[in-house]
Amino acid sequence: MNKFIISIVGPTGIGKTDLSLKLAAHFETEIISADSRQFFKEIPIGTAAPNNEELALIPHHFIHNKSITENYSVGHYEKEVLDRIEKLHQKHDVLILIGGSGLYVKSVLEGLDDFPEVDPKIREKLNLEFKKKGILALQKELKAKDPETYEKIDLENSHRIIRVLEICRGAGKPYSQFINKDKVKRGFTPISIGLDAARDIVYERINKRVDQMIINGLLKEAHTVYKYKGVNALNTVGYKELFEYFADNWTLDFAVEEIKKNSRRFAKRQLTWFKKNKNTKWYDYQTPFEIILNQIQTEISSLSKH
Repeated sequence: MNKFIISIVGPTGIGKTDLSLKLAAHFETEIISADSRQFFKEIPIGTAAPNNEELALIPHHFIHNKSITENYSVGHYEKEVLDRIEKLHQKHDVLILIGGSGLYVKSVLEGLDDFPEVDPKIREKLNLEFKKKGILALQKELKAKDPETYEKIDLENSHRIIRVLEICRGAGKPYSQFINKDKVKRGFTPISIGLDAARDIVYERINKRVDQMIINGLLKEAHTVYKYKGVNALNTVGYKELFEYFADNWTLDFAVEEIKKNSRRFAKRQLTWFKKNKNTKWYDYQTPFEIILNQIQTEISSLSKH
């Protein structure tokens, strides 16, 4: 068990990429992404993927490795990432895991929860209901059937809500009852680091990041993938708002403000998810790198003795 994964979590725009690059350089190792949107090669700007310069500095895995037209789930990711980790741990004792997608981080460090198989027709029916009645009807059913999940889930993500309701209907039990069962044993020791800041600072950084994305060409990028607007990979902040603008439903200024607002909401949900892990050591985003590094090295040294 003298193999380690340093997991870096925190809200969007807080500085995880910068910390991951510094840690990877120090440990002379490689970085694994657990960001469910940065897999897709067509949308680097709106997903704030590492730029070409950063990718050239340190070997990265699971960045731009899929197309938005591919059906890629967290289950696929878990299988692929564990295989990759096993190979990488043959040459590196320490690997860096970075991402803002809580479920994908969990799939690496703990394994996914074991859900019962349900009739595929249930999902077909839910998709049909979504098209006819809209997302509000699904939200209402979720609140009634599984209030615990309702409080935690991204209520604007129709795909996620349909997945939860599929389990609720098919199993006749709340989705939340299948969460956090027996943990899977992993062949490495996780060290979880969290970056955070005061809420107003997080929100200010997000607003500036969105403005920078627009300057960097987000509008052109979103227009390029507009013809694929029905795919699940694009049912996400930054694209669905601009698609409303392209469809002449919103002004550009309003769409950009909605991106900022939805990004802030997403950051709030990220923190709620990540704060549940009591093993995560949290740092202010301005904490000097040497302080974080020293504490990580102390923990690795201590764990290696056991």
